[in-house]
Amino acid sequence: MSLTPAPETEQPVLAISPERLAAAVAAQRGLAERLFARLAEGSPGNPGIMRDTYGAGEDFGHRVFAEAAAAAGLAVTTDAALNTYATWRGSDPSAPAILMGSHLDSVPHGGNFDGAAGVVAGLVTLAALRTLGVAPRRDLTVMGVRAEESVWFQVSYIGSRGALGTLPEGALEAKRIDTGRPLADHIRDCGGDPEAMRRRERSLDPGRIRAFLEVHIEQAPSLVEAGFPIAICTGIPGNFRHPNARILGRYDHVGTPRRFRRDAAMAGMALAAELDAIWAEHEARGEGMAVTFGRFHTDADKHGMTTVPGEFRFSLDVRAYDEAVLARVEARMHEAIARIEAERSVVFDLGTRASAAVGPVDPGIRTALTDAAERLGIPAMPLGSPASHDSAAFATAGVPVAMLFVRNEHGSHNPLEAMAIDDFMAAATVLAQWVADNAG
Repeated sequence: MSLTPAPETEQPVLAISPERLAAAVAAQRGLAERLFARLAEGSPGNPGIMRDTYGAGEDFGHRVFAEAAAAAGLAVTTDAALNTYATWRGSDPSAPAILMGSHLDSVPHGGNFDGAAGVVAGLVTLAALRTLGVAPRRDLTVMGVRAEESVWFQVSYIGSRGALGTLPEGALEAKRIDTGRPLADHIRDCGGDPEAMRRRERSLDPGRIRAFLEVHIEQAPSLVEAGFPIAICTGIPGNFRHPNARILGRYDHVGTPRRFRRDAAMAGMALAAELDAIWAEHEARGEGMAVTFGRFHTDADKHGMTTVPGEFRFSLDVRAYDEAVLARVEARMHEAIARIEAERSVVFDLGTRASAAVGPVDPGIRTALTDAAERLGIPAMPLGSPASHDSAAFATAGVPVAMLFVRNEHGSHNPLEAMAIDDFMAAATVLAQWVADNAG
């Protein structure tokens, strides 16, 4: 893409009434339903969905996207990381592009809408605007992002950071959880160019992107609880993670008195209790954060009902909307670990540390999306994202970003994702209004 920085002020190329725009988006309902159905049918996880990162499932999702885009007359391209771009070319190749989209991979046995909703919303938006006779000055691009779900390689934002040239050192050597093979091999097998990624060659220049907008299902039932179909994102959390941490103690007889024990499991419990208390303190002060021990277990080959555990394994994800909060929590965690080690005669080995920066939402775009929802008569509420998203990688690189969340009753990362198509179409309508207002 040939993109250049946006001027300080821009005016819409034409005004489209909210009623006409809403009708044009509503006419694309069948397109959305067909795409979601095809994605689900072609990537069964038994149960749920299996669009594995840099595997057959994710490849299938990108083929569906590329075929739909080509059928619509959009220009389809890929990059070294195998992100897929579908572009409606604007009249001015030097104008900064608008990017929309999200990821097409899933967690193992996940749901059909996490990620895919953002890609389908982008295609619906372009289809609607074309029927309205919009003649954009700038490129309007839908991006199908690779490898957002960090569960597969324990690395965040592989596709988006690969495109932006910000993939962290050593990421390409990360092993996939089921195959044990490195990320570079999987990318190469799928037809990508890991060596270009290693050189941090970028396919997207942050200074040449007007904005990146992402539609995504909500990942906790906040909208269900509040009774709103959509939300305007107020911020995306950053995090620090330890994917493969362990605690080393000593295996002992179950009758060993407490003063002699080096119980690794009880040490893990103590750390979990400490971090949960820290979380409660921050929540009481209105400071959003979350602590998750995704894995928390003894060694299945050695544990038993009458054995004091000598080893304990866990994964840890701590996230917050403020870098200062993350830093304070991490410092307090290390203080707690030192105290637990001394009290329980164990040793913590936290292993590799990974992190992602806080993703600030562009205030101007956020306000414009809120105004667009009001003009369209679509109820919307502000909502901080409980999860990490590719938008955060763009924001960290200096790209203005915004997100729209769609109501989803049963959370995400499970087969029961319950996004109603009416709610999805509401989000797509707000997205289309902003794009129409900013097509330049």
